[in-house]
Amino acid sequence: MPEARSLLLVDDEDGIRRMLALTLADVGWEVRTARSAEEALALYRERPAPVVITDIKMPGMDGLELLKALKVQDPECEVVLITGHGDMDLAIQGIKLDAADFVTKPIRDDALAIALSRALERRAMRQAIRQHTQHLEQLVAQKTRELLAAERLAAVGQTVAGLSHAIKNMASGLEGSLFLLRQGLDADRKAYLEQGWEMLEANVRKLKTLSLDMLRFAKPEELAPAPVDPALPARQVVALLAPKAAAEGLELTLDVQPGLPLAQLDAEALHRCLLNLVGNALDACAGAGYGTAKPGGRVAVRVEAQTPEPGMAPDGAAGGTAGGAAGGWCVRYRVADNGCGIPDSARGQLFTAFFSTKGAEGSGLGLMTTKKTVEAHGGSIALRDAQGTGTVFEIIIPAKYENKLL
Repeated sequence: MPEARSLLLVDDEDGIRRMLALTLADVGWEVRTARSAEEALALYRERPAPVVITDIKMPGMDGLELLKALKVQDPECEVVLITGHGDMDLAIQGIKLDAADFVTKPIRDDALAIALSRALERRAMRQAIRQHTQHLEQLVAQKTRELLAAERLAAVGQTVAGLSHAIKNMASGLEGSLFLLRQGLDADRKAYLEQGWEMLEANVRKLKTLSLDMLRFAKPEELAPAPVDPALPARQVVALLAPKAAAEGLELTLDVQPGLPLAQLDAEALHRCLLNLVGNALDACAGAGYGTAKPGGRVAVRVEAQTPEPGMAPDGAAGGTAGGAAGGWCVRYRVADNGCGIPDSARGQLFTAFFSTKGAEGSGLGLMTTKKTVEAHGGSIALRDAQGTGTVFEIIIPAKYENKLL
């Protein structure tokens, strides 16, 4: 018999104890019985049970004292109380002591089945939260070790300060999700449970994203360039984010210059860069960071060829050079939105580690790793922005390879 379907039944009345044991056995429970709280504790120490059903009023140690003792011995033990109609105050006191539920005498089979179902749901929820917490602790420990070993994070003071802020925001989110889960368990509110679970999953995703961004930021960029359609990363990103844009009522478009030649690029690395820029643009139109959402939000992605002057960076570029050999050509990726814009006070920090215009929602590493990837291609990233009228980011990458027209 699986452990989840075993229970310990405690009642000083032989008739009630035998009747309930037979009823529960008939519906698939493995039942052990005890005639007193003291005997129940001895049986529980010998072999714990996921669920304990106990009468409240018993000679010697009563059901509430048994509940307290069981919770000290095993906080995950779920206890269902049996009480008379005149003892509702005791039942409520038991709920405050973390009992899963209570049933009143005479005991109805359907009421007992519901109470046991709630007890098993609470136990499963506790175990799921514990497993998620352990996973998070292991993930944080693993990424912390990798961070300490990374030579590129030599500026320990600045890195730790930024990382601590990012993790603090996520920890606050986790605390909020656990609070909602506790409220849902205590009040048996499914809406609270669902909201808390969604928050927990969202913060796990944020922690995973932060960890991956830190790894990309900390290690040298290792590109794998190959002849590729330069518009391929943009097409993939627009297709990937189209459902998100539609769900938020935003317009997302892609315009590709006809006849672009193949280019020697790392399509996967540029996919990550464009995913960051287009995702940020959609967030800006939806009101994340500075400003608020406004109707008619639009994000336009453009891919085109450009022939810059040899050795010259494009106008307004934020670092790097994008000219390559004289006579070569470049690929220009342009991501424009009509969102809330970026104030002048933030422009100088956009490519700084752990700075984000999204507040607690951003890790502050996305643009930094994007700039790093672009510069590893020998290219540059440029910001053109007017606060309140939207933002334009441009990436310019030397093609370095030409072939037949597409």
